[in-house]
Amino acid sequence: MSEKLFVVLGDRRYRVDHGWGVLPDNVPPGAVSTIAVDSQDRVYAYRRNSIPVVVYDADGAFVSAWGSDFIADAHGIFITGDDRVFLVDRDAHEIFECTVDGKIVRRFGSRHRPEFGAPFNHPTGIAVAADGDTYVTDGYGNSLVHRFDADGALIRSWGGAGSGLGTFTVPHAVCIDHHDRVLVADRENDRIQVFDRGGIYLTEWPGFYHPMDLYVDDRGLIFVTDQTPSLSLLSTDGSLLGRCKPVWIGGHGIWGNSTGDLFLAELDPPRITKMTRVD
Repeated sequence: MSEKLFVVLGDRRYRVDHGWGVLPDNVPPGAVSTIAVDSQDRVYAYRRNSIPVVVYDADGAFVSAWGSDFIADAHGIFITGDDRVFLVDRDAHEIFECTVDGKIVRRFGSRHRPEFGAPFNHPTGIAVAADGDTYVTDGYGNSLVHRFDADGALIRSWGGAGSGLGTFTVPHAVCIDHHDRVLVADRENDRIQVFDRGGIYLTEWPGFYHPMDLYVDDRGLIFVTDQTPSLSLLSTDGSLLGRCKPVWIGGHGIWGNSTGDLFLAELDPPRITKMTRVD
């Protein structure tokens, strides 16, 4: 029997379980691009596979799988508090809002019609604020962040290619923190950039190697996964509270559940790693 692995982040200790979640025989394994958890603590693995969305219950039992009829290239996912599922289809240049059982409610962008300087050109991440405004990192082609209102109308785009303040080199993920700030993982510039909701630059937090995803927990603390590989815990002012190495190569995505457990999406090896609180 293999030894259990443990890590610590700030004031919390976790048991690390690699390969969490059970797939039925008719669902092939696949690289997990990112991950999210709904209000019932069901876990949604967004995968680069012929069956892109796989849903598990809180214990890792298979619930459902969907998305093969409309997702081309899985990248980012976000689930709102009222369980609306947003999926970023990177190489089809489109974003979908879905129900928890995979019915399409709304679409953003023009499928297979990328736009340089406009939504979208290989988008990467998405976050929805409490008022319904949606923020998208348009990472691989545009180096922009786009803000949409609750009806899906574009309000503003900001950024541009570069390494200066407010510019990006592959903005890879975005989240809204408890201070209503927009945090952007500026991957190739090895930093997190912080903006107000209108896109005005506030500050940046360096000290990461290719940050890939962000997650804000119920205390307002910020988790950052990068390609060191490491998982970092930050205070609300960006101070480093803890750092650990729970996966082999790096978590491409991260989300937490209602009990404080964390889930990491891994591309290689293709699996989910669960970090279970043991304190």
